[in-house]
Amino acid sequence: MIRFVAIALACFALGACAVGPDYERPAPLSKENRALLEARNNANITVKQLPDQWWQLFDDPVLDGLVEKALGHNNDIRVAFANLKQARAALFAERASRLPFSEVTASGVQERTAGTNRFPANVDDFYSAGFDASYEVDVFGGVSRAVEAARADYEASQAALDVTRVSVAAETARLYALACALGSQSKAARESVRLLESTLDLTQRLLAGGRGTQRDVDQILLLVEQARSQIPQFEGERRAALYGLTVLTGDYPHAINPDAAQCDIAPTVRQKIPVGDGESLLARRPDIRQAERLLAADVARVGVATAALYPSIQLLGSISLSANDLGNLGDNSSLGYSVGPFISWNFPFNGAARAQVRANEAIAEGSLASFDQTVLVALQETEQALARLSGAIEREASLRKAFDAAHNAARISRIRYDYGADSFLQLLDSERSRVDVLASLVQSQSDRAAAQVALFKALGGGWQSAPVIDD
Repeated sequence: MIRFVAIALACFALGACAVGPDYERPAPLSKENRALLEARNNANITVKQLPDQWWQLFDDPVLDGLVEKALGHNNDIRVAFANLKQARAALFAERASRLPFSEVTASGVQERTAGTNRFPANVDDFYSAGFDASYEVDVFGGVSRAVEAARADYEASQAALDVTRVSVAAETARLYALACALGSQSKAARESVRLLESTLDLTQRLLAGGRGTQRDVDQILLLVEQARSQIPQFEGERRAALYGLTVLTGDYPHAINPDAAQCDIAPTVRQKIPVGDGESLLARRPDIRQAERLLAADVARVGVATAALYPSIQLLGSISLSANDLGNLGDNSSLGYSVGPFISWNFPFNGAARAQVRANEAIAEGSLASFDQTVLVALQETEQALARLSGAIEREASLRKAFDAAHNAARISRIRYDYGADSFLQLLDSERSRVDVLASLVQSQSDRAAAQVALFKALGGGWQSAPVIDD
């Protein structure tokens, strides 16, 4: 007991002995482990740092305006900001625990005792006023650890807000690119209908001149209607994407952006995409920062639980004035006071407090595993996005060459058929090939735009210069 008192006094002299583990940030990954494999010898990217407003790389003013509006008005961002305010209030509350607690009281009571035949009723007045103060001496650092945990929770909420901003910016760009791509597909389908209707007109004229058959006309008509049937589907999906885009920017679905509704060319980044390196990636991703701060908070809570194993020391003081007459309330005889330490100890006989320490230690172990997994997922998502973008770009380049060849073949076949050099089956086959390759090319352009947006989302940018939300 004497040793315990000596330790407590020494801790008090130093300010506090914070029990529990001191937090240490996880060791950084080695250069080999944080390297981006897909970035090696990739002609489509550069190791320059990703700009904060990455959507400006698409060089599309409409997209720029939509993303800026979404970052300033999206409701998911508002929810995340409200959570941040809640975490900040909790931090202030924990910080207040370091300050003395005071209370002022005042009362006035009139008491009447019942009378009897021998003793009449009696009425007494009693007035009192008091000031109480208490201060918890943070000998074992429980309060400091609680503040440490609250601060880490607040910083994790800041990171969570940035995670939401990254998602909103990427989803806005994705839906805009999708709406534009669907507009491009609808436009391509109309162009296919126009070309096929021209061939249909030629076939009908040849039939009227005795050179064709009704079967030839019907087969071309089949291709015309198949191409035309795709237009309503593309238009419906395009409107659906525009509705989603409108809600992302904080508006009602009917308030569709007219400029976005007119877009019929999928946006693309023409230059090499700056991705930085693995080290900058891990520093930029807010979900990694969030996981690290949650880990710090859980480690601090181990200290909070450990401090509960030790006594709590408070300094208490009170001053009171009491009298039966309100005019005598300031007399010396009405003054009373008390001052002194108060020690309490919930002695852990049943082991519940130690079990809580073990539970918090397990939670911290889980948070460390979650942090490690978040790092791995960040690297995984980036590698996958780079691989898919590389494949999408190569596929689009091949399909563009294929379409040029198919379009030229269909044009020659139609001329040869008109002069009787090619059969109808050759014409039909060339027209079908041109329609199919055009549809594949437009789809590949949509896939490339989506892959570029997915890469930007995996890189984790877009939160650094987001608009400030008013409190």
